Parts: sequence; structure tokens; C-alpha cells
Amino acid sequence: MSTEKPTVLFVCVHNAGRSQMAAGFLREIAGDSIQVFSGGTQPADSVNSTAVEAMAEVGIDISKNIPDKLSPYTVQQSDVVVTMGCGDDCPFYPGKRYEDWKLDDPAGQSIEKVRVIRDDIRGRVRELLGTLNVTV
Repeated sequence: MSTEKPTVLFVCVHNAGRSQMAAGFLREIAGDSIQVFSGGTQPADSVNSTAVEAMAEVGIDISKNIPDKLSPYTVQQSDVVVTMGCGDDCPFYPGKRYEDWKLDDPAGQSIEKVRVIRDDIRGRVRELLGTLNVTV
């Protein structure tokens, strides 16, 4: 068993909704046992306010997060890369573990719809965590 922390990267186009929510959940659930990054192929200026509201409802604050440009270096350094709707814009590096989560984009959605997306993401993050060799 490796003593290094696994690294997970969540990627979506704007790094303003899905990837921010997923990173927020993984940080909350796994704490310091996993290194968590997120990025976007075309980052927005700010995190989606409805995603912020939906996450606040479950006690996770992503309001101070800033969308970040996806870096090839971050992809190369990650053990798991989870893509969410960035299609061909997401870089692919052989030998990396990739998961593509089909999720609706919360942009322009009602809080009710974003809650459904949030809860789906939470379940997927828990499943992902179960596949990583860490104790939380």
C-alpha cells in the first residue's frame, strides 16, 4: 500500500458548478486523506451562485472558490481524473484513470434542479471514495 495520498482532479468546462461541488464533497468527506483539485477548460469568472446555495444547504461552503484553468501538469499529477461534460476539450494522458460522469450543467438551472445534481454528485463522490485505498 502506498503511503502517498491519492490525487483526484474534477474537470468541467467552466469549473463553476459540477466540478466545484464534487471537489467540495470529496474534501468534506475525505479530509486530508486525498488531495483534491478541480479545473475547467474555459473557466468562468466565478462559481455558479445556485451551486453555492445548494452546497451551503448541506453545510459545505464553496463561495470563496475561484474557477481555475485546467493545467496539463495537474492532469499528469492526478491519479484519477473525473470529467463532467467537457468532451474533447478534456486532455487525455495514457495510464491515467479516467471517469466520465454524465451530469446536467447547473448553469441557468433552478435551485430544485441543482439540488438533484448536487445529490447525484454526492453519491458519485462516495462511490469514487470507496474505490480509493484510503481511510477516512
